[in-house]
Amino acid sequence: MDVKVQKIETNVVEFEIKVEAKKFGEALNKSYKKNLSKFNVPGFRKGKVPMHIVKKYYGIGVLLEDAINFAIDESYPVALKENNIKPVDYPKIDIKEVEEGKDLVYTAKVVTYPEVELGEYKGLEVKKPVYDVSEEDLEKQLTEMQEKNSRVETKESGVVENGNIAVIDFKGYVDGVAFEGGEGKDFSLEIGSKTFIDTFEEQLIGAKVGENKEVNVNFPENYGKEELNGKPALFEVSVKEVKVKELPALDDEFAKEVSEFDTIAEVKEDLKKKMTESNELKAEREFEEEVVNLAVENAKVEIPEVMVDQEIDAMMNDFEQRLKYQGLSLEQYYQFTGSSADKMKEYMKENAEKKVKTDLVLEKITETENVEVTDEEVKEKAKEIAKMYSAKEDDKMIDLIVKSQGELIRNQVKVEKTVKLLVESVK
Repeated sequence: MDVKVQKIETNVVEFEIKVEAKKFGEALNKSYKKNLSKFNVPGFRKGKVPMHIVKKYYGIGVLLEDAINFAIDESYPVALKENNIKPVDYPKIDIKEVEEGKDLVYTAKVVTYPEVELGEYKGLEVKKPVYDVSEEDLEKQLTEMQEKNSRVETKESGVVENGNIAVIDFKGYVDGVAFEGGEGKDFSLEIGSKTFIDTFEEQLIGAKVGENKEVNVNFPENYGKEELNGKPALFEVSVKEVKVKELPALDDEFAKEVSEFDTIAEVKEDLKKKMTESNELKAEREFEEEVVNLAVENAKVEIPEVMVDQEIDAMMNDFEQRLKYQGLSLEQYYQFTGSSADKMKEYMKENAEKKVKTDLVLEKITETENVEVTDEEVKEKAKEIAKMYSAKEDDKMIDLIVKSQGELIRNQVKVEKTVKLLVESVK
């Protein structure tokens, strides 16, 4: 195999790879064996047609595509390894010469892993934030406790008011035609939550159970769907039920019902203690983030667009999974919020770029500082993971986690040790 490498631009190289005629002949033979069962020639049993007969009846072309793929699959990884090239995406292949009995020549253009030029990353000057627990913060926590322990009851009057929960059926029309995603059944809508567009919720105030109401709204100009952008819409809404939240009083009885304490004063004291601990953890986390951010800002790296796109795709997939846990699809989310896939990706782009650069810089620091992870450290992290899933800390469970996620855990511990190194060096 003959390989020539040429740098096309930053983080992009092109290989010209020549696969010897003998090797390509072996690839053709593999292609023949793979496709043998497909050939049907009179006088031969299926799967028993000799190769020279296949070429005579079907032409060599029926074997070329798989043969080329076999040859590339074998030669391309070797070319990467021999030239110490780390790709970040699939290569763009261009076949230059292909003929039975001759060398196969092809080019492979590929985006490569970027080089990172580290700046100052140790001995940085960073101030640790301090967060106090205010009375307002404490009252907010108590209100949330009330909300969690509130009772939702059907409202006797059956009239929608601000703050009520209206259970509705609805169907939307634009220019007299029902549009996709504009229909819902038994939807619980909290009036005043701004879940729906424009003045949809406000127009339901005063409606009674059993009443059918027409709601007129306007979609935003940049709603995200061409057929809906800036359009007026009519929704036919049926109010099926009205519910109201009843908040419990913040007294000693409430304390006994929702906690291990006898008085509301003790609940407040416990809340303040927990919030103080939470604030300390928050301050520590933000301090670490600031140290890492400064080290990343001081580094230089040209990030390939494909790496950012891959990170955005991962973020989108993660967001879609979290929506599913809430019983929503991406399409429903776009309808309710006026967003779109393109808007979401544009919104995520800056964070994706930051995430990719941070990962690259931390990886380079890890390499520069020779940060190593022992098997015992991997095992300890596996124990933590087992605890998160309420799994027993037996050796079999730990071994299973190490075997299935060992490399992932090792890299995670490496990053944690690298961040710790940076933090401990701060002035």
